[in-house]
Amino acid sequence: MERVYKTMSSVGTFNIVMGILMIISGIAFGAAVIAKGARLLIHKSDLTF
Repeated sequence: MERVYKTMSSVGTFNIVMGILMIISGIAFGAAVIAKGARLLIHKSDLTF
C-alpha cells in the first residue's frame, strides 16, 4: 500500500512541475509573439508585396 502512495506522490509532483514549466514557457512564447507583432506594426510602411 505504501508503494502506491509513493508512486502517486512522485507522479503528482512531476505533473505540478511540468504544469509550472508549461505556464512559464507559454508566457515567454506569448511575449515573444507580441514583441514580433509590434515590430511588424512599427515597420509596416517598409513592407512591400
